[in-house]
Amino acid sequence: MIKASFEILEYIEEVKKERSAQGKPSFDIRIGIHTGPLVAGVVGKSKFAYDVWGDTVNISARFETAGEAGRINISETTKSLAGEAFTYIPRGKVAVKNRGELSMFFVEKLNS
Repeated sequence: MIKASFEILEYIEEVKKERSAQGKPSFDIRIGIHTGPLVAGVVGKSKFAYDVWGDTVNISARFETAGEAGRINISETTKSLAGEAFTYIPRGKVAVKNRGELSMFFVEKLNS
């Protein structure tokens, strides 16, 4: 997920440059990642959509909200699972709506 997030950020930067060169507006994105259990399934009766629900999804959304444009903000759980594969910038504990304070980390780069 973290590797895919870097690819998404790279793509968005490319699109921003293209749109800027054309004098068109662009946007930035923030990415928040948390790891844990969730529920997934198909919803709808006539038009089907695949969706995910649960506490993990809600916490990920909070990490995205607490992040910064063009950065990947992850939870301590995700950092522990990703291990030494990446370089992290600790953010300390950050207040999260309905959760209290949670440890957050920006992912700086993929280690060689």
